Amino acid sequence: MNVRYQRSRHETVSSIMSRKLLTAAAEDALVDAAHRMAERRVGAILITREDRLVGILTERDIMRAVGQNRIDGTVGDWMTRDPITVDSHATHGEAAMMMIHGGFRHVPIVDDGKLVGVVSIRDLLLLPSSTPSGV
Repeated sequence: MNVRYQRSRHETVSSIMSRKLLTAAAEDALVDAAHRMAERRVGAILITREDRLVGILTERDIMRAVGQNRIDGTVGDWMTRDPITVDSHATHGEAAMMMIHGGFRHVPIVDDGKLVGVVSIRDLLLLPSSTPSGV
């Protein structure tokens, strides 16, 4: 069985990034953002102001709020401000190393100051398109 699990090291995040973005404003209620994330089955919501990325809210941020019994706050109370980003020409390896070394699972993609996508650690995994024999 010869199954390929490796992406080309020259492939860029533009080939796998999600362009159907879930966004919110910093003033939005934390509970509302959590509900929207659950409905879309995503682990992060991008926080924007006038089409500019200002933060990211993740499942971990929501768990911090729950752990402190403070779910009545706003997205801005719990989001990570000015998250690390890459542009759409970054390679998969660059995005993966950023996630590994930074300890996070989502990287917003920003070109010329404009939010254009997001990549999750799951997006970076390459799984075979067929089931191996014997499974």
